[in-house]
Amino acid sequence: MAVLNFDPELCFSCESYACLIKCQYINSDFEGAKEERVKLAKGEYSDVLKECVNCYACEEYCPYNNHPFYRIVELQEKFDVNLASEDVIKGFILRYQPQGDFKPKEIRGKAIHLCLFPEFKSMIQGKLFEDMTVVRGRHIFCNLIFLHFARSSIIKERAAEVIKNVSSFGKEIVLFHDECYGFYTSFAKAYNLEVPFKSIHLFEHLYQRLKENEDKIQKLNLKIAYQRPCSNRLSPETDKILDEVFELIGVERVEREYDRKNALCCGAVFTFLQKEELARNVQRKNIEDIIDSKASHVVFNCPMCYLTLAEKVKNQNLTPIMISELCKMVIGEQPVLL
Repeated sequence: MAVLNFDPELCFSCESYACLIKCQYINSDFEGAKEERVKLAKGEYSDVLKECVNCYACEEYCPYNNHPFYRIVELQEKFDVNLASEDVIKGFILRYQPQGDFKPKEIRGKAIHLCLFPEFKSMIQGKLFEDMTVVRGRHIFCNLIFLHFARSSIIKERAAEVIKNVSSFGKEIVLFHDECYGFYTSFAKAYNLEVPFKSIHLFEHLYQRLKENEDKIQKLNLKIAYQRPCSNRLSPETDKILDEVFELIGVERVEREYDRKNALCCGAVFTFLQKEELARNVQRKNIEDIIDSKASHVVFNCPMCYLTLAEKVKNQNLTPIMISELCKMVIGEQPVLL
């Protein structure tokens, strides 16, 4: 089975302990972080393992790209730290287990991977998605959701087959969901899994198509609050591309306390983990921050974030919208609002 690229010596010599100090969900001062980081580097049990809510953020915080989040998940599984009940975890394992044989799909143009969100298919239509074939299903599902449940073994067991199946769609694949993109560009690299195709983030695709249609762009002049998803922590470089998209379409990404590296999760996974109070508190802080920002629209990239927060946002007289639909507006197409 694939082995994580993790160097304990980098943790021993680290002087910042940013992976723990910056965490918004565990309580750790500098000295405490130093002690617990050493335990984790040695592969020993640490209280961090039970306090961690698996939000991905420390993967971005590490200045050495030493994969502290993947390390924590592996140790949680090693020491049987149950973040959810066994029934819940078994239910998710069965839910995403591929059934039957994989049947490759004929691709016209370029493939765009919709993950497991068929209700969002209408959001990848129109001029920005011309000549593209939508692919989705459990046979090509990255299974990265199991990081939230401290079950990286499930991902590794299924990874090679998933990569093989997706590679049948061509040399370039556009990924609609951040988590899928993170699987191929972060997780696979961290575990030395070969990916024989180029992964294209949705932001990259949108920027390219918008540039091709730049003469048709009618800038929106909106103030928007962005809900940065947890899985974008695995590919933080794409957040800069999003800023370029926003500039191109004429929207202002308002400054918020809980955005960029300080972003808060939507709370969906905390609900799966039966941490209802944490989910409510995080959502309350997030939405209050959005209201204070004076934005008119809340922009989402992650379908799960949208499904979790859209109604709550509407209740505050704000407009929730996926990034693909925001981009459609500037070229005169009608956005889809679920």
